[in-house]
Amino acid sequence: MRDARSPQRLFIGGEWVEPAGGHYEVVDPADESVVGVAPEASRGQVEDAARAAAEAFGSWSRTPPEARAAILDRAADIIQREYEPWSALARAETGAPTGIARGMQVGVGAARFRRYAKGALEPVERGLPPQVTEAGPMGRASVLGALEVRQPVGVVTCITSYNNPWANAAGKVAPALAMGNTVVVKPAPQDPLSVFRMAEALAEAGAPAGVVNVVGGRSVEVGEAAVDSPYVDMVSFTGSTGVGQRIAEVCGRTMKRQLMELGGKGAAIVLEDADLDAAVTGIGTTFSFYSGQICTAPTRVIAHRAVYDRLIEKLTGYLAFMRVGDPAAAGTVVGPVISAAHRDRVEAYIELGRKEGARIAHGGERPVVGGGRGFYVAPTLLVDCTNDMRVVREEIFGPVVVVVPFDGDEDEAVALANDSDYGLISYVWSGDAARAFRVARRLRAGGVGVNTVGRNMEAPFGGFKRSGVGRDVGSYALHAYSETQSIVWTG
Repeated sequence: MRDARSPQRLFIGGEWVEPAGGHYEVVDPADESVVGVAPEASRGQVEDAARAAAEAFGSWSRTPPEARAAILDRAADIIQREYEPWSALARAETGAPTGIARGMQVGVGAARFRRYAKGALEPVERGLPPQVTEAGPMGRASVLGALEVRQPVGVVTCITSYNNPWANAAGKVAPALAMGNTVVVKPAPQDPLSVFRMAEALAEAGAPAGVVNVVGGRSVEVGEAAVDSPYVDMVSFTGSTGVGQRIAEVCGRTMKRQLMELGGKGAAIVLEDADLDAAVTGIGTTFSFYSGQICTAPTRVIAHRAVYDRLIEKLTGYLAFMRVGDPAAAGTVVGPVISAAHRDRVEAYIELGRKEGARIAHGGERPVVGGGRGFYVAPTLLVDCTNDMRVVREEIFGPVVVVVPFDGDEDEAVALANDSDYGLISYVWSGDAARAFRVARRLRAGGVGVNTVGRNMEAPFGGFKRSGVGRDVGSYALHAYSETQSIVWTG
């Protein structure tokens, strides 16, 4: 494996290629030191990567599923072998605390390659009931059989987000390869080095040349080239709704397939019969996971007035024990956000909330960590909010939770929760399971957690409204990266 300090090259057509645009520094959000240097591809090099993927598609799509599965399994073995150094790299370039970098980033990445090694062996054909047809203009009387077949889409561009370069990239690349697609991966510019390590693992595992290609850079042109290339058949994107909309517009011109996992503003309904300690623990994950840089976070709490004051008290007490600090230090719960620009954006939202009339129950000030370097934001709780405030309606993507009280019944709670442009994952806390499920069924969200923020990793994942298009995770990802073909015959 390469020295992480040496300049990173692009991975195109099975070769490590010098970037035409030179390199740029990847900065550790914790202390602003340089983690490494990442490559800046040219539009031409992105086109080379897409062409290499197209040329490799024919043979890879015909590769026996068992052979594809073996490569994915070996890649997982290599990731496990390099677990320690690659976890340290993930921590350094994302700012995630050590436990998160190990378990939720590299660990989940390896697990997803394991899962889709098995997924490559899942059936792709399903027989349909035969249909008897009478003689007529279409021919003689006959019995028509039919077979539903899932075929790979072709070349898939995978554009990943900065909050989790391992789990996010593996969740796209592994099922796409399992189904027989080839890929061009364009990682987020803030933390791309981990994705190149994934490419190393796949190359060592035996992925043929051109099956996996990784390009990158800070230039908008790199992402545009990866989307609009005529060699690309599908785009899988995780990121902001605004960028997703622009990608969708480009895809629409040539009817490229899309899988879009976009923004979220997860509603967390806390009913008057809820276990408040459980609700607080669940809502508190917003602050601890990736410093709130997670689209599934329960960032928009809708609390019944009967428990509102106690909930605020418990949340404030919970926050008091959340240590903000160096992600490499033992005991750190909340690390930095990804960049100075993003820190400024989150802080601007906190100030906006204050101006809109929200009360800051906890946080609101910039924490000083170590020597004062790094991009830290204090976990912040904004209370006494109303649904028309921008801090309630817009995705902040930082360690900020807003709380909106309501006085009526569950109908009011549902109305408030659904009054949003987003619909990724919402949550319901109630001591009455039947009531909680009744409320969950009424929420306009792709997923609902009932008394939990946990996720079943075989359940479909995706959003309603502006939170995305399509579903992945588990076998749903295999369907997402395939086209359905019907074969009909007479017998």
